[in-house]
Amino acid sequence: MALQDIVEQTVSGLGYDLVEIDRSAGGLLRVTIDLPWVQAPEGVSQVDQFINVEDCEKVNRQLQFALEVDGIEYKRLEISSPGIDRPLRHVQDYERFVGHVIDITLKAPMGAAADGQVHPSRKKFRGTLEKLVAADGAAGWQIVWSDVPPVKPGQKVSKKRVPPPLQALGFTLDELRESRLAPIVSFKGRGGAGATDGAEGDTG
Repeated sequence: MALQDIVEQTVSGLGYDLVEIDRSAGGLLRVTIDLPWVQAPEGVSQVDQFINVEDCEKVNRQLQFALEVDGIEYKRLEISSPGIDRPLRHVQDYERFVGHVIDITLKAPMGAAADGQVHPSRKKFRGTLEKLVAADGAAGWQIVWSDVPPVKPGQKVSKKRVPPPLQALGFTLDELRESRLAPIVSFKGRGGAGATDGAEGDTG
């Protein structure tokens, strides 16, 4: 069985989501896991729960056994929670992080923009993730941003200040080479509000 399948089956079998697998040349096998996301009912505030050390140790033990059974070679196994630059890979990831600031890299340049404000060769963008719903009910995605530098903490802002112009870029998941939460640190939560890395466990 392929490494991806072994890890995915083991992680999901224990009730977690597989976020990423990274295998280094030095023999390190790093597996990033997260708790499944369940959307809160309408009118109820969404509360994010995070992976802890016990979760990492549980997956570590089971995965060690599964890899040994299938003869997968590695020197060190490391199980960790997503960092502040968590990759977004599936539709549920985008549903989960609507309203957060994300970084996206397109597979191909976007081409000339109608307003001429974005360079046609540009592939990388950072903005707030928004969900779009078409008339037929189909879901789409866009990021919204401003190229005006943000106000620095403590800086006074005039009440007469004109809000900076916003730009938007719609995209499909097939158009993306990579997408991650923007690594913005604060004390309000993950993603657009920022977060610190969670738990981590490893074994030799």
